Amino acid sequence: TVEVEARSLPMELSEKGGVENNGFVQNEAFEDKETDTGRQEEMPDKCSVDVDPMAVEETVLKPYAGMPKEVLLQFSSQARYRITREILFWLIIAGSIALVCATIAIIALSPKCLDWWQASPIYQIYPRSFKDSNMDGNGDLKGIQEKLDHITYLNIKTVWITSFFKSPLKDLGYGAEDFYDIDPIFGSMRDFENLIAAIHDKGLKVIMDLIPNHTSDKHRWFQLSRNRTGKYTDYYIWQNCTQAGSVIPPNNWVSVFGGSSWQFDDVRSQCYFHQFGKEQPDLNFRNPAVQQEIRDIIKFWLGKGVDGFSFGTVKFLLEATHLRDEPPVNKSQNEATITAYSQLYHDYTTTQVGLHDIIRSFRHTMDEFSREPGRYRFMGSDDDEKEDIEATMMYYGTTFIQEADFPFNFNLINMEKLSGNSIFEAVDLWMKNMPAGKWPNWAVGSPNAARISTRIGKEYINAMNMLLLTLPGTPVTYYGEEIGMENIATENVSEEHVNSGPVVVTLPEKSPMQWDGKVNAGFTEGNSSWLPVNSNYQSVNVEIQSTCSNSTLSLYRALTSLRNSELPMNRGWMCLIWSDTNVLVYVRELDGLDTVFVMVLNFGQESTLDLTAIVPSLPAEAVIRLSTHFGNTGKVVNTKLIKTEMGEGLVLEYKTAKPVHTMEAFQGKCFVAEKACYSKALNLLYTNC
Repeated sequence: TVEVEARSLPMELSEKGGVENNGFVQNEAFEDKETDTGRQEEMPDKCSVDVDPMAVEETVLKPYAGMPKEVLLQFSSQARYRITREILFWLIIAGSIALVCATIAIIALSPKCLDWWQASPIYQIYPRSFKDSNMDGNGDLKGIQEKLDHITYLNIKTVWITSFFKSPLKDLGYGAEDFYDIDPIFGSMRDFENLIAAIHDKGLKVIMDLIPNHTSDKHRWFQLSRNRTGKYTDYYIWQNCTQAGSVIPPNNWVSVFGGSSWQFDDVRSQCYFHQFGKEQPDLNFRNPAVQQEIRDIIKFWLGKGVDGFSFGTVKFLLEATHLRDEPPVNKSQNEATITAYSQLYHDYTTTQVGLHDIIRSFRHTMDEFSREPGRYRFMGSDDDEKEDIEATMMYYGTTFIQEADFPFNFNLINMEKLSGNSIFEAVDLWMKNMPAGKWPNWAVGSPNAARISTRIGKEYINAMNMLLLTLPGTPVTYYGEEIGMENIATENVSEEHVNSGPVVVTLPEKSPMQWDGKVNAGFTEGNSSWLPVNSNYQSVNVEIQSTCSNSTLSLYRALTSLRNSELPMNRGWMCLIWSDTNVLVYVRELDGLDTVFVMVLNFGQESTLDLTAIVPSLPAEAVIRLSTHFGNTGKVVNTKLIKTEMGEGLVLEYKTAKPVHTMEAFQGKCFVAEKACYSKALNLLYTNC
């Protein structure tokens, strides 16, 4: 029929490569109309149209919006699009690989970031003298919390609080009666917890003292030991010391405070050993149970949130078991007259074999709490090996076994005479003997040494602070040194201020912090303070100096700001380029940076120096970045003629492409702790200099 033949037409066209034309298919309405009229036209059996296949393909496969998946797949399979897609794919893969490799390379080449105990100065607080919050005349933990803003004002992020354990306050609290409790004079455990929380809320860290060598004779362990109770029997060092009813010490060992280091105990009828006061018996660290007790104490306080410890008197932890007499310094001296600590060589009572194994066990315990990211626990050792720098350096540990992050450095405190040469020797001694890869530290004041202004003269306080804050490593500031506090007069200190006579000599440098010009210097609102306030408090205090641009406090803040903001200051090279009786000169610089800082510090009389004669490549002019004479800051000086007065300090800045540490003339005088180089192109530090 016509209908069947017409419907078969598209199929035949398709088979012959033609184009289906929907116009050839009649709709039903049209068919009905043609039927009704009776007019039927005769249609051909077959119809074919010749069409170019390529034209048809182009017409069908031309992409358009909303094309179905079948058309899209035909379109995307064409070579010109497939190859482009593959090129883009492999470029993305190659770029990703390059990015990963670059990231790995940057990580591998980047120096280790400075940790919190390296990046900031440490501010040491003697809590009884910092701030009284309850008007009893004694500084306390709440008082420290009240004054945390002062520490952040100084651009400091680490606080070191000296001993606050429950104690009879013999030796100013360093003989603990209970290692797990706060002495009521300082507050409660809740006060401590609140202080820790406040410190951390301000982004600060806190270090506390721990003196493991001895306890108070009021300690529970000692009371049990003197009665020979169970495991506590050998917690202390006991020896028989009676002959024919007389007490005869086992040997000639003397205590740090003088006199025999053996004390007879009526309860046990033996002598116990004490390296310090007789009220401070030494623990027996050859007893493993004692070592475990100290490790448990460490865990307790780290669990409270403490960020680190300063372990004091650790060189005294072990004594020789043979108990031989120590050799006298003066061999001709009658042994019966030996009563002073300085009269013996302490070969058998300090730094014994096995000491560093104990310290490593402390380190291991602290490392258990350092696994949490960002919570590294600092460990310092507070021992002063004045005559043996090698013994001091052993507290750093070895390349593979770490002990302290650093032993505290008292070289600048122990100087007998101040001069440019003596400071050069003190700095050079530490840096040359410090193990490779370790970090230095410096202190110019402490609770056991006269304040700077008293020890060497108040005219040098600014120069000493400039020295402290521009040397490489971590500076330690004892409270009050930022405003130039002085010792109180010794006649104002008497036995009524402390229960132990030998420590009276260390009290003048522990006078109350001078906050303002009010009564008691703002230290307490009570009627009196535990020690007298220095008579100069109305002119030397935080309040007045914070409003004065040329004060010691303002310079201190400017120096900490400079240290924090300039890369050469906090991790660059230091080169000691000149010293004489009057002046010390050193350079701070960093590979890759053309900015160099030169410190010119006068610790003697007026001096004139030609820096170009010392460093020929030095430019003719330099800018005074900071000066102890505040009006000179920002001025341009001739490097051929650098004048400094007594106690004056300059931080000069200049640009150069020839760093001093690469010059042959200064080899052996340049030191770097955490080596790093700066890339201007990438604006980052790297190690492969």
